[in-house]
Amino acid sequence: MKRKSANGIAGRYGFRLGGLFGFFALQVCGAGVEVGTRQRTLVPIELPEYTEIFPSNVAAYAEQGYARWQWEAGTNHGVRLDLMPADYAMAARRTRLLSFFTISDIHITDKESPAQVPFFGWSAAFGTQGPASLNPSSYSPAMCATTHLLDATVQTINALHRLVPFHFGMALGDFCNSGQYNELRWFIDVMDGKAIEPSSGAHLGADAIDYQKPYQAAGLDRSIPWYAVIGNHDQFWMGIGYPTEKVRQALVGTNVLEIYSDPTLGPLYPGASEGFGTYVGVVDGATLYGEVIYWGPTNGYPARPHVASDPNRRIITEDIASPTNFIGEFFETTSAPEGHGFRRDGAGSTAACYTFEPLTNVPIRVIVLDDTCKTNKTGQIPTFYGAGWVDDARYTWLTNELQRGQTDEMLMILAAHIPICPQKSLTETNKLAAGTQFYDAAMETNLIATLHRYPNLLMVMAGHRHVNVVTPFPSPDPEHPECGFWEVETPSLRDFPIQFRSWEIFLNSDTNISIVTTDVDPETAADSPAAKAVDLGLGALRVYSCVELTNTYSHAYNAELVKLLTPAMQAKLAGCGEAQWRRVAIDNGAAGPEVSFLGRLQPTESLVSPSWSDLPDATNSPCRVSTQSPLQFFRSVGE
Repeated sequence: MKRKSANGIAGRYGFRLGGLFGFFALQVCGAGVEVGTRQRTLVPIELPEYTEIFPSNVAAYAEQGYARWQWEAGTNHGVRLDLMPADYAMAARRTRLLSFFTISDIHITDKESPAQVPFFGWSAAFGTQGPASLNPSSYSPAMCATTHLLDATVQTINALHRLVPFHFGMALGDFCNSGQYNELRWFIDVMDGKAIEPSSGAHLGADAIDYQKPYQAAGLDRSIPWYAVIGNHDQFWMGIGYPTEKVRQALVGTNVLEIYSDPTLGPLYPGASEGFGTYVGVVDGATLYGEVIYWGPTNGYPARPHVASDPNRRIITEDIASPTNFIGEFFETTSAPEGHGFRRDGAGSTAACYTFEPLTNVPIRVIVLDDTCKTNKTGQIPTFYGAGWVDDARYTWLTNELQRGQTDEMLMILAAHIPICPQKSLTETNKLAAGTQFYDAAMETNLIATLHRYPNLLMVMAGHRHVNVVTPFPSPDPEHPECGFWEVETPSLRDFPIQFRSWEIFLNSDTNISIVTTDVDPETAADSPAAKAVDLGLGALRVYSCVELTNTYSHAYNAELVKLLTPAMQAKLAGCGEAQWRRVAIDNGAAGPEVSFLGRLQPTESLVSPSWSDLPDATNSPCRVSTQSPLQFFRSVGE
C-alpha cells in the first residue's frame, strides 16, 4: 500500500575515518576535537511516499527506502551557558584538562538463545512501537551484528586516539542484552582484541553468513584504560525480568522459552516469563537477514521447538543483591586497568560502586554509581527491575564520596547507567517528572537536591535511554550558581543513531570549565555486517515509526557546556592541563602519502616563513597529497 507521510523525522550522522595506520604524526596547534558529527552528518532520505511493510520484511528496508541515508553538513549546538550568571561573558579555552570517550548500551545479543523475545517486534504491524516501545527493543536486524558494531567502534576510537589521545574510556552499562555469560564475554573479548565466534549453540551459518563468521577483533589500544558501569540488562532477563529458575533453565536448555503474552502488554505482563501459551522465537543464523523462527502461539506447533543447547548462555548474576559474578569477569581480561574499576572485595548493593582519578596531575575524580535494581518482589511490572534505584547503602556511599571530593578539592564527574530526571527528548526540554526513571519519586527528588550541594560536581554521565540528550541542572540558589551541574546521555551502539561520545574538558582563561562533547559514528567497512547493521537499524526504527518519515534532522547533539567554579577550585587549577594540541598523521597509503587530520587541513612548504593555505579538496580525512615537493608541512585548523 502506498501512502503519503505527514510526520517529521530524526536522523543520524557521522564522520567516516579511513587510512589511519601510519608511522609518524606531527602535532599542530588547534582548539580541540572537531570530528564526528561536527563535520558531517548522516541523515535519512525523506520518504514523502512510502509502502507499508512488516518489520520482518527486512529485505524491503532498503528496497522501499527506509534504510537509505545521505551525508549532510555537520552540526554544532554551540556554547551552553544555562548554568552561568546572566551577565557572564564567555572566555576562551586555555588548556585541556582531560580527554576521554564513552560508549553505552551495546546490547551484545545472543540472538540464537532460546530465551530472548524477538517475536514481539518481528511479528508487529507496520508503524507500531508496542507497549513501552517494546517492539524495537525486542527486535532489530542490528541485533545480528552487535559484536561487529562494537569492533567497528573500537577501531574508530583507536584511529581518533592517534590524532588526539584519550586519557581513558568508559562503558556506561548494558553490555549484554539478557544478562548472559556469553554476551558479557563477547563484549570483554572484543575490547581485548580476541578471536570472536559471534554465534552460539549449533553455530548455524558460521561458514557462509557474514554476521555469523568468526573474526579477529581489533582490540582497544592498550594505552587507553577503560572503565565499566553496570546496567539493568547486565543483570536481569531482557533487562526487565527477574531471572527465575524457569528462565535460568531455559537459557542453558534446548526448549524455546514459553511465556504468557498478554494481548496488550506482551512479555511486559507481570510474571509473563512464568506463564505459558507463546514461544518467544530465536534467530536462524543460517538466513541472510536473521529470520526469526519458533515464535507465536504454542497451539500452532505440533511439537515443542528446540535449539542446540549452550552452557555459556547461563545467567551471570546469581544474587541480584550483589553482582559479584558480573564483576569477576572484568578481572578475566588482558586490557587495563585490572578489574576496569571494579574491586574484588566489593559486596552488597555497593559492590559495583567505585571511584578513580584518571590523571595524577589534574584534580578530577570520577564517581561510578550503580543505580540499578538490587531487590526482587513478586508480581512487579518490568519497570520495577528496569528503572533506577539508589537504596540507603548506595545513597550513603554516594554522599560520602561527593563530600570527600569536595573536601579534597577535586572536580567530580558522576557516571551511572540510568539518568536522573532528564529532559524528555532533544526537542522537548521539560524534565521528566521525579519518579519516572527512579522507582521512588522522593528518592529522585532527594538525590537531585543532594547533587546540588556539591559545587565541584561538573556533570552526570548516563546511558539507558539510547538518546543524545543534554540536560542542565542550574543551581536552585541564585547566589551560588556554581552549584549547578550538567547531565549528558550517551546513545546506544545497537539502536539508531549508533554513536559514541568523545569528550574534552578545558580550563578557560577565566579559570572556569568548558566541557566539549561530540557524537561520533563508528567507521564501518562497505558491505560489512556493521555497515549493514547501521542501515537496517535505521530502517527498523522507521518501520516502527520511532523515526518519522518526512523530516531529515539529526539525532546527534554536540555542544560546549560551561560550568562555574568556586574560587578555591579556580586557584587549584591554575597551571593545570596541557596545550590544546591537534594531531595530524602522515601515512603510507596504497596510492601514495595520505594525511589524516581533524578540522581543516592546510599545507606550507616551510616552517621558517610559513605561508599556510587551505587544500580545497581536503574536506574529509584522509587526504592524498602530492609527492612532488621534497618537504611539506601540514596543520589542521578549526572550522
